[in-house]
Amino acid sequence: MSNKQDHATAYWKENVKYLAILLTIWFVVSFGCGILFREELNQFKLGGFKLGFWFAQQGSIYVFVVLIFVYVRLMNKLDKKYGYDE
Repeated sequence: MSNKQDHATAYWKENVKYLAILLTIWFVVSFGCGILFREELNQFKLGGFKLGFWFAQQGSIYVFVVLIFVYVRLMNKLDKKYGYDE
């Protein structure tokens, strides 16, 4: 393989690693906190609502938006690292 091909492969592997980590966080927050861990989280309240309900209705959306910004930041750093930035 050429050096350029190795460079692109390394870039893609790191990108997929970031995606896997961020999607795992999103899954745990949306499905885990809203459904699987609901009973345990409902012992606590946030803004007058049970925490499990809050995660199912609002929290997972907020976390998803934050993860988008985290992904953008990570990809900008990755692009600079591999010379793909503009």
